[in-house]
Amino acid sequence: MLKRSEGDLDLAARVDTFLEEKLLSVDPVLEGALLKSDAAGLEPIAVSPLLGAFLQILVKSTQAKRILEIGTLGGYSTIWMARALSVDGELVTIEVDPSTVGIAVQNITSAGLSDRVRVIEGLAADVLTSLIDDDTPPFDFIFVDADKMSSLQYLELCLKLSRPGTLMVFDNVVRGGRVLEVGCDDPGVMGVQKFLDHFAELGGVSVSALQTVGAKGYDGFAMVVVD
Repeated sequence: MLKRSEGDLDLAARVDTFLEEKLLSVDPVLEGALLKSDAAGLEPIAVSPLLGAFLQILVKSTQAKRILEIGTLGGYSTIWMARALSVDGELVTIEVDPSTVGIAVQNITSAGLSDRVRVIEGLAADVLTSLIDDDTPPFDFIFVDADKMSSLQYLELCLKLSRPGTLMVFDNVVRGGRVLEVGCDDPGVMGVQKFLDHFAELGGVSVSALQTVGAKGYDGFAMVVVD
């Protein structure tokens, strides 16, 4: 396992705070979404504010009109991305936990985005399969932040909901460096390793990955573009 010192992570967290203060405005809606999620007992695993802003920039730069999100949680990342949509755009987000769905819907409504966000409750693989069977139009941008065991399955299903130029972002693919572990028995790490190994035989896409370090610790994300 690749280890980092507590000092490294503490410094990274302080730099995150510094950059947030310099680059991002205070946003009562987003802060309220986090507070409501915390009060409801949701895991504090939403994307960081800087990553939320990064996702929003990606949506704007790709001029995406149709977004798919796997893993809604409290709707924090959903709000960041949906704000970049035009009024005729749509974001479809999938969440398996019924109680979490309720919090997400409240947060999305409070953000004034219920007209362009559709929250679907259910197992992601089942929902994605239904979308495929229903001939759902392809999505322009896809953000995957759900259980890592199913990363490869999500990739395969999302490719069927994509078009040339679709950009996908898969979060948490470094797992604190554990992605390097040979013979790891952690299901999440194993799922990411299987996902990454698949690209050696997968054609028709361009892919890269970046490591991240900050208030959320040491991790990273993969970016996939359909050719």
